[in-house]
Amino acid sequence: MSQAFKANNKKTHPKEHVALANERTSIPKHKTLLRLLRYLKPYWWALSLTVLGFAINAGTEIWIAKLLQYITDAINQGDQAKQNLFPLLIILLFLIRGIGSFLGNYYTALVSRNLVYELRVQVFNKLLRLPSSFYLANPAGTISSKLIFDVEQVTAASTDSLKTLLRDGLTVVALMGFLLYSNWRLTLILFLVLPPILWLIRIASKRYLKLSKGIQQTMGEVSHITNEVISGYHVVKNYGGQSYEAKRFNATSLKNLRQGMKIVVTNSINTPAVQLLMAMAMSVVVWLALRPQVISNFSAGEFISYIAAAGLLSKPVRSLTDVNQKLQKGIAAGESIFALLDEPEEADTGSLNPKLSGDIRLDKVGLVYPDSTTALTNFSLDIKSGETVALVGRSGAGKSSLVNLLTRTLTTSSGQITMDGMAIEDITLESLRAQIAIVNQQVVLFNTTVLNNIAYGSLANKKQSEVERAAKDAFAHDFIMAMPKGYQSEIGAEGLQLSGGQRQRLSIARALLKNAPILILDEATSALDNESEYYIQQALDNVMKNRTTLVIAHRLTTIESADRIAVMDKGVIVELGTHSELMTLQGHYAQMYERDFE
Repeated sequence: MSQAFKANNKKTHPKEHVALANERTSIPKHKTLLRLLRYLKPYWWALSLTVLGFAINAGTEIWIAKLLQYITDAINQGDQAKQNLFPLLIILLFLIRGIGSFLGNYYTALVSRNLVYELRVQVFNKLLRLPSSFYLANPAGTISSKLIFDVEQVTAASTDSLKTLLRDGLTVVALMGFLLYSNWRLTLILFLVLPPILWLIRIASKRYLKLSKGIQQTMGEVSHITNEVISGYHVVKNYGGQSYEAKRFNATSLKNLRQGMKIVVTNSINTPAVQLLMAMAMSVVVWLALRPQVISNFSAGEFISYIAAAGLLSKPVRSLTDVNQKLQKGIAAGESIFALLDEPEEADTGSLNPKLSGDIRLDKVGLVYPDSTTALTNFSLDIKSGETVALVGRSGAGKSSLVNLLTRTLTTSSGQITMDGMAIEDITLESLRAQIAIVNQQVVLFNTTVLNNIAYGSLANKKQSEVERAAKDAFAHDFIMAMPKGYQSEIGAEGLQLSGGQRQRLSIARALLKNAPILILDEATSALDNESEYYIQQALDNVMKNRTTLVIAHRLTTIESADRIAVMDKGVIVELGTHSELMTLQGHYAQMYERDFE
């Protein structure tokens, strides 16, 4: 059935989703950074307080140097009053410093967590609007990794890095201003190491960006393998796949470890190299400052203050060097997130919101896959309102493709589909899908209560009595009431606390509650035991009355009562008629029925 989803128009073909993602990774990183910074615009007030806080913090760095000058001169001059005031000045300094640090750190965190929240919500809402082809082109683990891992990494570029740039950048500016004011000639020597430092940062940036993308890819693989093992744990255990899965997970995790260690190596080389350049410049400054012709122009306090300020430069410069790693990680994650956000959404060309009666007409419909495989050829079929039509045939005959065309999960390559005389493309997706109820062979249930699983989505406003009526018609009411909390009982992830037949009956109850004019049953009774199937079949026969119903079935004994049976083979109808008519023909259907009966 999954193959059917692969056919789609050029806008939503899986391969093109991959191509689009790859193309977007080539966007210049400064554009990605600017796009990230635009998310901070609503929080300008918080950023203003952040700048104020870190500006206060930077100012206290200067006053540390000035206090050293103050106490040194006070001791040399024997000024006891100044010496007695010194402890109070220290307390005042760190009080002001604490206020500045609080403002900067708190409002940076406020912006950061709000950014994570907004990006996650935006990405999740985008996932709800993407076509089926996107999910076929990208493993579930990779998608969830974008939502969890990549979004967190993005905050490193837009907030954590911004915090470091503001806090330590303002500190460097303040200290350099103080040094230039104290002795601009000596201070200019520090600028000589700026070109080689910038060159090192540029080389490291390219390395960080490349490795960060590798880490994101391996994290997606780790998440994908984990999701597969969790969802298929029974197959893993039954077929002894523990060793294989452990090796697969270990290989991917080891790849992730190696990528992470390469970043550590790059950072471990880059940071000491920058510090060495700074130390060399500082050594030259100190050596010149100690020359008699220079030091004679300083008082003892001024000299100590100058050397202290120069020494205080080391920590913020090191932090500014380290911020490059976080920045590149965030930019790489931002590219990944924006590639997803820029994916084309499911096209909705419709503008009509009619109340359908259930008349369906397929006129010379063709469906060709992008790899030129033909799913349907010149397919024509008229289905009247309230009629039950069964689609039978071998796997790959095009039955599921036809169903996906009716819900516009796929689009036709040729021909036209109309409902109540209206082209299906002219009906909005919301209106169309609201009037089609589907019961699939693969049941999808959610980790919530029985009530919420039956009254799901747009059905949440249904009354309790309506939910119970649907459950009774699906022969699910009795086993629901036998559960500890009845309809309020939790059924666990994917409803795994229930049997296969119970899950299928909840799915049927959901479709019955929808009360749509068009009902599609895709092997709806395949997971039921013989007794349950008998009762469900009786319930479905009642529900099918006055409702257009399409039934896909392999067990032909379940569709004998259908108004018409269409036998499909290689995308075309080879036989069409009632059960008795087709049996009389002694053709494809009769042969299939006899094999099924035997």
